[in-house]
Amino acid sequence: MCREKGFAQSLDRLGRRNFLKTTATIAAMGLAGTTALSSIAFADALTKAQRDKLSPEDILALMKKGNQRFYSGQRENHDFLAQQRASAKGQYPAAVLLSCIDSRAPAETILDLGIGDIFNSRVAGNVENPDILGSMEFACKVAGAKVVLVMGHTACGAIKGAIDNVELGNLTGLLARIKPAVAATTFAGERTSTNSAFVDAVARKNVELVMEGIRRDSPALADMEAHGAVKIAGAMYNLETGVVDFFAG
Repeated sequence: MCREKGFAQSLDRLGRRNFLKTTATIAAMGLAGTTALSSIAFADALTKAQRDKLSPEDILALMKKGNQRFYSGQRENHDFLAQQRASAKGQYPAAVLLSCIDSRAPAETILDLGIGDIFNSRVAGNVENPDILGSMEFACKVAGAKVVLVMGHTACGAIKGAIDNVELGNLTGLLARIKPAVAATTFAGERTSTNSAFVDAVARKNVELVMEGIRRDSPALADMEAHGAVKIAGAMYNLETGVVDFFAG
């Protein structure tokens, strides 16, 4: 028996004929756990109709359930080839993520998502800049994504570099975007890159400041959030446990 395979198959629970019910029903499906599904799925990639019926809260709930499957060792057996074929002529991602380039924190994997579920922008230290903001505006305003999720992680090398005032070519300017988080982090212990608790505290503060920056530097996204069309949220991924801690900003 197959399990859920990303957002599209998470919506498969009620069958082909009645999957488009109320938003509350869809949310309930997202929270219902990982019971076995029928071997026949009506969609291998998220469709526009499915995505449009989801609220930002539904989408975040599906991400949380996906992460629970990941860290509990119950990830789905995705048919990525089927998802690739189903999404080749059109994409309807539900969210846009801004995450770090760290090889240990691939967002689609740790949230147990499939091809076509999300847009994912990756840059060291998950910082925002005009290009990232433009990509997010496309994802939400043009392509219809409903969640903007900024995800940092523990033991982040970019955070450590900012704390240590590392200078190296273009990296110097990138790390300068993280330094405000270093200064803004309230911490009673040793404020060094060798103190993992401080590094992780700065990483979380960096996520919070990036969320603020998105609202400040993108009037388009700020307006969409103000009208409930999108939700800007934050998250921290723990490299040791595999758990993603979601939080609002």
